[in-house]
Amino acid sequence: MKDIEDRDDILLIMRSFYDKLLSDRSISYLFTDVVKINLEEHFPVLVDFWDGILFGTGVYRKNAMQPHIDLAHKSPLTKEHFVTWLSYLYESIDDSHYEGINAHTMKARAQNIASLMEHKVAAK
Repeated sequence: MKDIEDRDDILLIMRSFYDKLLSDRSISYLFTDVVKINLEEHFPVLVDFWDGILFGTGVYRKNAMQPHIDLAHKSPLTKEHFVTWLSYLYESIDDSHYEGINAHTMKARAQNIASLMEHKVAAK
């Protein structure tokens, strides 16, 4: 197994992650019906975000929280959504056979992000 080394690795994880999310009807509607996301346009944004976190590139210059706040105003986000999101991200990292400090960092930061977003936007 190897660690996450570059943007191509991040993109591989993100594609696997969104395949899982979009196959799960308990969460997919948020992407397909509520925000109607164009994944091919969104993938570079996601890669920039994680590239900055893992490699300190600073290429992501947006507010990651605001789109999720906007989403929560359109459709309630629940604790279950965050649990699902996190479990699929972990699975995508593991299924892609990544192991090491960057894989661990991605999981840890995802946990922190999920906790913060849940605190700020989840329906109680």
